[in-house]
Amino acid sequence: MTTGVRRRMGVEERRQQLIGVALDLFSRRSPDEVSIDEIASAAGISRPLVYHYFPGKISLYEAALQRAADDLASRFKEPHEGPLGARLVRVMHRYFDFVDEHGPGFSALMRGGPAVGSSTTNAMIDAVRQAAYVEMLAHLRVEEPPARLELVIRSWISLAESTALIWLDGRRIPRAELEAQLVHDFAALAAVSAANDEEMGALLRHMLRDEPAGGPFTDLVGKLFALASPPAGPPAAGTPAAGTPGAGTSLLP
Repeated sequence: MTTGVRRRMGVEERRQQLIGVALDLFSRRSPDEVSIDEIASAAGISRPLVYHYFPGKISLYEAALQRAADDLASRFKEPHEGPLGARLVRVMHRYFDFVDEHGPGFSALMRGGPAVGSSTTNAMIDAVRQAAYVEMLAHLRVEEPPARLELVIRSWISLAESTALIWLDGRRIPRAELEAQLVHDFAALAAVSAANDEEMGALLRHMLRDEPAGGPFTDLVGKLFALASPPAGPPAAGTPAAGTPGAGTSLLP
């Protein structure tokens, strides 16, 4: 029979353990509902010892949020080879993996929580959004983005955030459908911008150039054509038949 000996942790190791414990608890319940006593119990230490490493719950909460923010930002990293649509599908899948695993923590990161309004928390959120923005520019191979492209990307990032938050409130739409929809949303935002700006039009054509027939962007084009097609039966008076001039055969000039 052997006797177990508890190993004494170093300062930084203990801090990282407490951050991990707090993040796990914050990921399952709202940070407002998690007490220092509960964090101490889960870590196997006393309440005073928690305060030895962190001056208060807010500082521990912010440290846990920082780890979560770094993790979330990393979900946008993806090799820049292959069709863009397929890359974004993988990005959105990893993004929703995080949302699914850290629901209350994700909500706290985006909405506030105990540290609502703090400059530290706001800086974390901004850093995640900026990291996502920079990654999207890298995917598009654009170094100096025009104003309209910046608007498209930042609008899409905000849309992904709000979609995830709404999904967490009941999860009424299958997750996979929302992942695909957000990829379509990016293409749709880019297409609307391209319709009003030639520079964006050139970028969109470049973006769609290598998309395979079964890719998410071409899938969206097919669905839009299906919606625009007249119903079965003879066309109404004055309505051009599908495939005739005026019926529309391409989204791009």
